[in-house]
Amino acid sequence: MVELHNIGKPSTLVGLQIRNDMIAIDTGLYIGAVSDLKDAQALTEAGITHILTVDSEEPAVTGFEIKFVRALDDSSTDLLSKLDDCIHFIEDALNASECKPSSVLVHCHVGQSRSAAVVTAYLMKVQKLTLHDAYTKLQRLKPDVKMNEEFLDQLAMYESMNCELDRNSPLYKQFRLRKVTEKYPEQGILCFINAELQNVPKEVFAADPAQTQNAEVVYRCRKCRRVLFRRSSILSHSMGSGPSAFSHKRPSGRLPATGDQTECTSYFIEPVQWMEKGLLGVMDGQLLCPKCNSKLGSFNWYGEQCSCGRWVTPAFQMHKNRVDEIKHISIVALK
Repeated sequence: MVELHNIGKPSTLVGLQIRNDMIAIDTGLYIGAVSDLKDAQALTEAGITHILTVDSEEPAVTGFEIKFVRALDDSSTDLLSKLDDCIHFIEDALNASECKPSSVLVHCHVGQSRSAAVVTAYLMKVQKLTLHDAYTKLQRLKPDVKMNEEFLDQLAMYESMNCELDRNSPLYKQFRLRKVTEKYPEQGILCFINAELQNVPKEVFAADPAQTQNAEVVYRCRKCRRVLFRRSSILSHSMGSGPSAFSHKRPSGRLPATGDQTECTSYFIEPVQWMEKGLLGVMDGQLLCPKCNSKLGSFNWYGEQCSCGRWVTPAFQMHKNRVDEIKHISIVALK
């Protein structure tokens, strides 16, 4: 079914196919494939002035405002971190001039996954649609759209952040850390250690709380009292299945008696700046206090199992019995 939208610019037949694979999604917004760039007449007919390329190679086209986002159509790609920039480009393109109408083409290689993820995110943010409704709308207009599962998961995360990337969100921090471990899986562990762990982005590491002060709850080494991390660095995880998760480690799979420990005995946190020297180029090891060198916990870029049974990947765990929680009490509040 074709819908007619008019919001002050020349109307666009939403759902209309403009030659090749280019489909009108909204007024001035089109989704397509790299092959559409070869059809100059179709681009002219659609009034395309801006092109957003979400692909592995830059487009060989001139005469347009172009934004290139390098992205592969696989599970290793972090599209989430780029969604806001893509949406801003689309919005700027559609509002480029009141006097001269403008349109934007969002495309990837075949117009089914990467470009679909960006357009879906745009519909979610600008039209205030849920992920389900936005994706359903896009599939209705372009039935061959089929996003890979990883992009759907990233869009769900984007939705949970109210369609605004929150780099302080524990969910996003866990996502970024996971992407570090997934970057070179096909090249083997040794390549991963040498090539990737030597070049972990600086922004992955939280600021050392010993170097800055604020009113946030912090955690100190129980032995020497050195401040180690803030509460905001704790990455929560859903509770595991308890003792049954460890049955493979027990003779004949015997389960422990009822009442055995199933709670989390460690804090799983984002890596902190003082850890950097000990983490780079190393797959796993101990986490030692930077002041007194006492053992605080352990880390493993490929993950560790919490005492509750849940696997956390990657894992930077601080044993609760090695640290103390310190709360700052306002003097004003006591008066």
